[in-house]
Amino acid sequence: MDQLTKDRWDRAARSFDLMAGYGPEKRWAPYKQEFFERMGEGRVLFLAVGTGLDIRFFPPGRKLVGIDISDKMLDVARPRLEAYDGEIDVRVMDVHEMPFPDDEFDQVFTSCTFCSVPNPVKGLQALHRVLKPGGELHMFEHTGSSYYPFRMMMDLMTPLLRARGTEMNRNTVANVEAAGFELREVKHVFLDVVKTIHATA
Repeated sequence: MDQLTKDRWDRAARSFDLMAGYGPEKRWAPYKQEFFERMGEGRVLFLAVGTGLDIRFFPPGRKLVGIDISDKMLDVARPRLEAYDGEIDVRVMDVHEMPFPDDEFDQVFTSCTFCSVPNPVKGLQALHRVLKPGGELHMFEHTGSSYYPFRMMMDLMTPLLRARGTEMNRNTVANVEAAGFELREVKHVFLDVVKTIHATA
């Protein structure tokens, strides 16, 4: 397990809801509601449970496996996990080192995660491995921008935020393809910065 990344998110757990649970979550709530409607009834993996802010958008009655590198984050998420009208089996796990067998899941969902995964292509390749052939990857992500001045701003902010584990200017769509996925749909939510990415293994 990447101990540096784990320690970073353990430290962030106590204040994470204050930073992310109000403005950003309220702004993206309608889009996330629509995004998670794609969650099917098969075997589903949700990457980076965090403090559980996205759980309220999950359709009821699903059986999911949720992973996060930080047990402190999952401690904060516990009430939301227990309130979910379905089953979520949560485990402390690094996406780069998942012990799941090949072809284990029908779907994988991520939400504002791959700006912080230390090796994004390797992490996506790991998700590709645990998806069944034809399995679906669904991502709600912050990415870099091709628009001026956002591209310049993100390029300037990235070195400042890198110590916190966040890369603002990643080309996540290209990373998905580099990991071996076939793109099905890319939908812009806010300019080309916040987007949903849908692909198959």
